[in-house]
Amino acid sequence: MRKVLFGILFITQIFGQYPDEAEVLQKIDQNMSSNNQVVVSTMIIHGQRSSRSITSKSWTEGSEKSFTEYLAPAREKGSKMLKIGDQLWMYSPQSDRVIRISGHMLRQSIMGSDLSYEDMMEDRKLYEIYTAEIISEELIDERDCWIMELTAKVDDLAYYSQKLLVDKEYMVPRKQQLFAKSGKMLKVVEFSDLFQIDDRWYPKRMLFQDVLLKGKGTEFIIESIKFDENIPEHIFSKASLRK
Repeated sequence: MRKVLFGILFITQIFGQYPDEAEVLQKIDQNMSSNNQVVVSTMIIHGQRSSRSITSKSWTEGSEKSFTEYLAPAREKGSKMLKIGDQLWMYSPQSDRVIRISGHMLRQSIMGSDLSYEDMMEDRKLYEIYTAEIISEELIDERDCWIMELTAKVDDLAYYSQKLLVDKEYMVPRKQQLFAKSGKMLKVVEFSDLFQIDDRWYPKRMLFQDVLLKGKGTEFIIESIKFDENIPEHIFSKASLRK
């Protein structure tokens, strides 16, 4: 009987080391999400033979609205992307056409990168769309991290499950593995160069790797970011695509 009681106590102590998973997801969301934000970023697409950089500025309001204008290089300058709810449009200055991206087109790569249009569409908070379980711990770059398994609790996700390594102190992802419902790994994202802005921590660099591609991944570098900015409503309109 003593052995049984000791075993129960030991298990309780071990599992008691882990925080509440829902609270962890909420803290991650507090760092990574906002009511609105304005970001200038550089996307470096590492191909098999060479790399190329694309600079853009994005305005985002909640999880429903976002607008991106590509600033450089000259070949991409003037291209724009608008998301409103579950609808997405792209504007190309070369053709002077606005194209709606839908259906199977959402799975296509954005400008040859490791990110798809589906990736750009998903802005909902983790807490809203996944359930989570902390299964272990790991040291990454000398930082203590929780290892979490996330499973979809809504039906319209591009990634049915995730394995997420979360910095225990800063509550920011350090590594993210994204899986199909079949269990097949689709993408890996690595987060680095964490910095503090106001009362939150945020990664300056993100490396996206589509495991189905043969390139060296796509690096996403934050040049500047402002949270909870006042964004004019006219930005989130189809008229802004041609301006």
